[in-house]
Amino acid sequence: MPDTDTRTAPFTEAETVHGGCHCGAVRFEAVTALDSLGDCNCSRCARLGWVMQSVPARDFRLISGAEALTPYRFNTERIEHLFCAVCGIESFARGTDAEGQALYMVNVNCLEGVEIDRGRIHHWDGRSL
Repeated sequence: MPDTDTRTAPFTEAETVHGGCHCGAVRFEAVTALDSLGDCNCSRCARLGWVMQSVPARDFRLISGAEALTPYRFNTERIEHLFCAVCGIESFARGTDAEGQALYMVNVNCLEGVEIDRGRIHHWDGRSL
């Protein structure tokens, strides 16, 4: 029997989603329709295999675990990749978009009750940047 609490992204309109790392030390919520799912083939993303959703900073809230976050930056260093120091999972990253607007990149695989329609994932070539 399917889990009735599971929703498939994208949603028809924005709603609040909850997520976090594997051990539960880091918890967050974001308001999004999960309508622009993406993955990347750069050296980092290809190894992690996570599915990303960009969320404006105003629509993201860290609930707990700020003290457990360990930062990592590479390449242009515009994005701060944040890992849980306890379990090692990167449930989100933060930085700025091309226009300088603050944003969070949510790891959709770390959301609760969300199933991904993998046919709707936009693939981009980060390896060539």
